[in-house]
Amino acid sequence: MTIQLKRAYDKPADNDGYRVLVDRLWPRGIAKDEARIDEWIKEAAPSDDLRKAFHSEALGWGEFCQRYLAELKAQRETLRPLAERSQQHMVTLVFSSKDETHNNAVVLKDYLAMLTG
Repeated sequence: MTIQLKRAYDKPADNDGYRVLVDRLWPRGIAKDEARIDEWIKEAAPSDDLRKAFHSEALGWGEFCQRYLAELKAQRETLRPLAERSQQHMVTLVFSSKDETHNNAVVLKDYLAMLTG
């Protein structure tokens, strides 16, 4: 599996491969042509309620991960082609969170690995 994570505010690179925005909202201040996004999978993002609860710190990281994984399971067939693509080509999951360790793209990357593993 070849998946990397990258903030939307970092410059796209030639070695990013297939760039997928995995947030429900478009990143603020980023022009669509500058972002070089190949696909925007809104269904891969946490629900608005889950996202808001996590950002307001009503949920800790562990609880967020559990709930988000449950949401991702409902999107299994939508996400399967992306997981399969990552078996042959570089895929970059693009996210806007400032926290590069605790965000939905981190969880999604692990979920995609489970789909192909």
